Amino acid sequence: MDLSAVISEWMAFAGVMALGQFSPGPDMLLLTRTALAKGWKAGCATALGIALGLGIHSAIALFGVAALLMQGGIVSIGLTSAAVLYLLWLGWQLFREAWSNPDLRMGNPEYSSEESFWKSWRRGFLCNLLNPKVAVFLAGVVMPFLGASSGSSWALVLWLTIVLEGMILWCLWACLLQVKGVKAAYKRLSRWVDALFGVILWILAAFLISSLI
Repeated sequence: MDLSAVISEWMAFAGVMALGQFSPGPDMLLLTRTALAKGWKAGCATALGIALGLGIHSAIALFGVAALLMQGGIVSIGLTSAAVLYLLWLGWQLFREAWSNPDLRMGNPEYSSEESFWKSWRRGFLCNLLNPKVAVFLAGVVMPFLGASSGSSWALVLWLTIVLEGMILWCLWACLLQVKGVKAAYKRLSRWVDALFGVILWILAAFLISSLI
């Protein structure tokens, strides 16, 4: 395959992944909510955590282990169960925060400073890592592109594209959410936004539970 064909193949892959990275799901919900409530630093920390989890999932997908998850079994059940428990816990935390003292919510520097870089990073990392469907999704996406070229170098290019593209785009999204109009709207509706995010996370957990039945 000549260089122009490789570049075209890579651009097509990058476009598909960009769309997938902004599709609705636990990661985008968590990132959006964190960036709006805690600021761009916490949002970028969450994005870095999600990117690391995505890096692990994409490595699994690129090396074919995702086929085990697609076949089911105890590994798939265990990972899905862990994801359900984490989503339920995260939703509950959002509910608690939604009805917390309004003086401790948006705009209070002390409240915002409670969200450390490590805490935001860890939350993003676990949210992505404990979602086994990420690896299965990535396996389906990368398979056609792996067939276009051979060798570990091409797989490495795809892996770097997934991780770096996600990291950059998600951090830009966290910064975009700091625009005054968006931020002001969230301050007025933050209680209800948190509650809505909690409900959506529980709905996602319910869908995962249904996949186990």
